[in-house]
Amino acid sequence: MDTRRLEKVRGLSLLLTSAFVAHSAKACIPTIAEGGKNTREMESTSQINSSNDLIDSLYPGTAVTRLQNVQKRVKSLTPEQLSQDWETVRRSILWAGGLRDLPNVRPGKGYTGHSFNDFNHCDLTTMRGDEADNNNEGRVSGIAYNNRLGEGIRIASIEELGPGGSWSTCMIGCNKEPPQDVAHIQFKSRIAFKLVWTPPTFNTFVLVDDSGSLLNWGTPTGTLPHFSERRRNFETVAGSKYAVEAERKAAEMQRQQ
Repeated sequence: MDTRRLEKVRGLSLLLTSAFVAHSAKACIPTIAEGGKNTREMESTSQINSSNDLIDSLYPGTAVTRLQNVQKRVKSLTPEQLSQDWETVRRSILWAGGLRDLPNVRPGKGYTGHSFNDFNHCDLTTMRGDEADNNNEGRVSGIAYNNRLGEGIRIASIEELGPGGSWSTCMIGCNKEPPQDVAHIQFKSRIAFKLVWTPPTFNTFVLVDDSGSLLNWGTPTGTLPHFSERRRNFETVAGSKYAVEAERKAAEMQRQQ
């Protein structure tokens, strides 16, 4: 082969290699599951880590992909499904939150019988795996100094919703701005949703996201958590962004009577 032909072949080879590399790099850009937006269109609070999960720079303990998948499940439920017998509804809420229904195991070993059944354990938090073993150590007022939850989180979390784990964390302190609760302080995580019972009867609940926006609602039947627990649940969020949708739903239902 003469010199000119050899140079042409080499030039064509370099051109094809450059095109392949450019195409491969473009194909490897991670996308956000919802809406197909690439990382350049992401909210300024999010970045990509080495495992291709999103990182929330304000609350870096958040398992963002898991949070998004939890909220999709919450929205996939209907108010009719959330207005059945309370135990059926509670199991649906656990499923949406990426938690197994484990009412017969020891606390600390994945027990979820308390989840959404009292005034306090009504935050569904999705935390990154390296944050699950965080201890309170006095950072959240009103919560035990030592509240190691990591083993229970790993046992109870449904893996298919994405990296990290889920837990029904304590909402005490969420009425402050920024929230001073277990999710935001101990786990450095946003909540995927919060269950809030609506006044004055506290027979209806709303599920709201970290910003307080409505995700879903229901009026369950059967044996609900005790009235005092449901009332205290609302009192814990009163005056905060998390009370807005509960109050709006209560006003809407009164108009319909």
